[in-house]
Amino acid sequence: MAIKQLNVNINITKYYIESPLKAIQSKIQQAQFSAAISDCQQQLTQSPDDKTQTQLLYLLAVAYRYNKNQQQALEAIQRLQKIAPEHGRACQEKGHIYLAMGQQDDAKKAFNRAVKINPALIASWQSLQKIFKAEDQQDSLQKVQAQLQQLQRLPAELLAVTEMLHDGAFLKAEQLCRHYLQNNKHNIEAMRLLAEIGIQLKIYDDAEFLLESCVELAPNNPLARTQYLNLLIKLGKYHKAHEQVNYLLKKEPDNFSYQLALGSVLTGLGQIEQGVALFNKAIAKEPDSPGVHLQLGHALKTKGDIENAVKSYQKAYQLKQGYGDAYWSLANSKTYHFTNQEIADILKFLTNDNLSDTDKCHLYFSIGKAYEDREQYDDAFKYYLKGNEIKHRQTGYNAEFTEFQVEQQIKYCTPELFHRRRYLGFKQPDPVFIVGLPRAGSTLLEQILASHSQVDGTMELHNILGLAMRLRGRVATSKVGEEANYPRNLAEIDEKYFSKFGEQFINDTRVYREQAPFFIDKMPNNFLHIGLIKLILPNAKIIDARRSPMACCFSCFKQLFGEGQDFTYGLEEIGRYYNSYLKLMEHWDKVLPGFILRVRHEDVVDDLEKQVRRILDFCGLEFEQSCLEFYRTKRNIKTPSSEQVRQPIYKSA
Repeated sequence: MAIKQLNVNINITKYYIESPLKAIQSKIQQAQFSAAISDCQQQLTQSPDDKTQTQLLYLLAVAYRYNKNQQQALEAIQRLQKIAPEHGRACQEKGHIYLAMGQQDDAKKAFNRAVKINPALIASWQSLQKIFKAEDQQDSLQKVQAQLQQLQRLPAELLAVTEMLHDGAFLKAEQLCRHYLQNNKHNIEAMRLLAEIGIQLKIYDDAEFLLESCVELAPNNPLARTQYLNLLIKLGKYHKAHEQVNYLLKKEPDNFSYQLALGSVLTGLGQIEQGVALFNKAIAKEPDSPGVHLQLGHALKTKGDIENAVKSYQKAYQLKQGYGDAYWSLANSKTYHFTNQEIADILKFLTNDNLSDTDKCHLYFSIGKAYEDREQYDDAFKYYLKGNEIKHRQTGYNAEFTEFQVEQQIKYCTPELFHRRRYLGFKQPDPVFIVGLPRAGSTLLEQILASHSQVDGTMELHNILGLAMRLRGRVATSKVGEEANYPRNLAEIDEKYFSKFGEQFINDTRVYREQAPFFIDKMPNNFLHIGLIKLILPNAKIIDARRSPMACCFSCFKQLFGEGQDFTYGLEEIGRYYNSYLKLMEHWDKVLPGFILRVRHEDVVDDLEKQVRRILDFCGLEFEQSCLEFYRTKRNIKTPSSEQVRQPIYKSA
């Protein structure tokens, strides 16, 4: 019976184990445990990379366990978890080891941790089912059985895709899922999984199309519609999200999660008071839900009610021990100073081995900010470094790919391209793009411009990045040295599309605007696509927000971003990205002279009026005193600098 269970576990991992390790896997399946242990130990002496070492330690632990060497098995798993703390199958194996050692409570903790990391681990759910049944915990047992039934209904391929998805093996999951869809067209679960893979890979257009198709093909599938709703909220497409959440609430008006989603949507639409009212209503219904208090805090912060936002964040961490997101939300207000007790609590939570990497990451950045505020800079840097190490491991950012992207823009976006295709774009002059690096002062420039009667502030819009992704094609081609379709195809696309792309941008972004003739898109990463912007919107304005390298880069290093900006989680990576940015901006200045206005943050701080007049002249706008008194402008601001730009100019930073 033990060998039969082993075969199930090993088979589930067949998509993960690399070819050189297949022989070890085969020996375990054939119950040749001593030989498998010897092979693992030998290969571990050859200093393998982290990925191979992780797989070897996993196989070593399995072999030890079935060879009844439980202590050695536990030591192998502990070594693995030092390399990969969020390894679901390692937690599962730890549970099996503890069961073999007769330590049921420890086993239960391990299995619970495993399914929290990767909800597709059937063996962990089955073990929990046995434990809860033996303990006569009926409520927990029913939840486990429901999850098991849902997983067991999945075809084997989709179960493997689900497991890979939660383990971060996105490209392998995508390959297997697409293969399944070739033979099972319009399978909603497969389409849903492929969309989730797309979201993880930031291929949002593909994911949105897939989920929109799911909703059309299966309008009564709440899972697909909820996933679609969540993606629309993530992308800031609140008007479309409003339609979806209203549809769901008509079916289930008392559904708690749908009510919360409506609160998020209304907040995104600028209807902050209605959003806050919904969150307060949800809190009245479930007062002990830390996530709702966190969302309420975000809504209050967006509208500038920082005092009550702080109270909501504090309530969230009081309800959930070690709630990293709540502590980081306090730190990210930029004006909050942690108490001695809060610092002591954070340090205590960081010693908890069962705390997730995500919570630890949030807490490291929080304690870094706490020590920085107290001018204990060595301690602050130490903790910022630890937080960045976790985040860098999670993102897997590759600086070489960014550098390759820049080289491709320089290679194909030539003076000849812009001369030959200069009259093709959509002529409307509405957008003002603020580009550069994050933490370079772009929110301040946006607030100054949005204080003008003729300009609407919006948010960091994904539209240009989405268009570039569509033009580029599949992410599988985006390897260093492998040219994608974009930007090479800018010289090849049918001429009529440039105007269509520009008009589509204007139409799709209209929902974020009010009535002003001009509006701002402050997505900083758009600096990579200034050539594309020029071709589709030749009369747009581009402002390059520039800040001194040390101030900008170190500010990035201290910031934990909500999503994107993966280059910021390593000092070398930030430096290389900044140099790539300088190189590309120099290229744009050469091939598109006069198209970009460079505004240095230090100049704005030193002489606000001079720079405001310069910016307004560039945008063709009359001077308005309100732009100098930008801090009086009442508008919703979602970026980390929200509280800073609600104050007059200051130099203390």
